[in-house]
Amino acid sequence: MPVLLLGRENAALDINPPAGSEELSVNGSDWLWAVTAIYTFSFISFFGLTFVARSGEKIFHYLFTIALLVGSITYFAQASDLGFAVISQVNSSPSFALSRQIFWPKYVNWVVGFPTVVTALGLLSGVPWATIIYNIFLSWTWVISYLVSAFTTSNYKWGFYAFGTVSWLLLAFSTFSAASSAKRVGVSRDHTLLSGWVNLLWLLYPIAFGLTDGGNRIGVTPGFIFFGILDVLLVPVLSFSFIFLARRWDYGQLNLAFTRYGRVHDAGQFPEKTADAPAPAANNAMTA
Repeated sequence: MPVLLLGRENAALDINPPAGSEELSVNGSDWLWAVTAIYTFSFISFFGLTFVARSGEKIFHYLFTIALLVGSITYFAQASDLGFAVISQVNSSPSFALSRQIFWPKYVNWVVGFPTVVTALGLLSGVPWATIIYNIFLSWTWVISYLVSAFTTSNYKWGFYAFGTVSWLLLAFSTFSAASSAKRVGVSRDHTLLSGWVNLLWLLYPIAFGLTDGGNRIGVTPGFIFFGILDVLLVPVLSFSFIFLARRWDYGQLNLAFTRYGRVHDAGQFPEKTADAPAPAANNAMTA
């Protein structure tokens, strides 16, 4: 048995060979497998926790379960050296690569993970659905702009980078602006803690992108180490923080008690759904 354990090695790059003058290394693939394991363990744990959560209080379990599952899939693809294209780099010199492996599963992870985070923060703060939808589209604009930038082979990539960064700034402003709404529903401290953590990490994403897929200043493996740490802190760590803090939240006050009628108000009562609602009573009298 010890011989078998010591003899095991990562053969992903032998089965799926990398390409480009700047490519994923075996150590980079090992790191990505470790991140895959973190996401997968977190996904299984969250899925199990949905069975012990109280009825009507599973919204955060559902949201983060989806984000963790998608993260597990995308990191599995990247660890296996799949889902990449070799892109010529305009920002190159004798010290930097002329072409680079660009992995699109990374952006798929963000296009699901970022909206999950903003939706969770929006539901916690009690902001209107319009604000939540606005934030979701801002996060999509941010990620898609960076994706287009990464696959652009000329200096015009920085135009897409600028649009994406503006989207991030608008998103950060919107999440911080929700502080007054969070105070009204009695979760000001927790919302400030969670949104501050998220925005601190988001501050590092434009920097990481500018050094990796954007500016081609650090290699593929160091770039994955940078983004892997950020992604783990943003989704798995944040998801467990939400569940830990949610134990003291009043879901009725937060309007998070979901029923078959949707997100309910007034401690789970919809006046128009009750038998003694004024309008139906008047109609019944006229019919009689």
